[in-house]
Amino acid sequence: MSTSTDLAAAHGSQEQEQDSGERLDVAASVLALLADRTRLALLHRLGAGEADVTSLIEACGAPRTSVSQHLAKLRLAGLVTTRRDGRRVVYSLRHGHLRRLVDEALNVADHQIGSLPPHD
Repeated sequence: MSTSTDLAAAHGSQEQEQDSGERLDVAASVLALLADRTRLALLHRLGAGEADVTSLIEACGAPRTSVSQHLAKLRLAGLVTTRRDGRRVVYSLRHGHLRRLVDEALNVADHQIGSLPPHD
């Protein structure tokens, strides 16, 4: 290998480490948002399809102001999107990865609550 090839490989490795670090930071931020019971309930409900604030309040049982604040955080983080339907604002998950992540977290909870054996 030449010196320029060695430098390019080292530079590529450094970029991968930086990318990995940024990736881990973003993933940790997403998981931190999921660590709140109300936000987890909201995302779980949105995994079933879009919903307006009234439906989300019913689904998670939290007060309207609390639900609105949590939705604002999720929207600011880019995890949910909105669209207008007349006077209503309708929320939806930004992508299916988030739905699957929430589903898997709830599956882990089911295993711990039910003392189910681990599996892949």
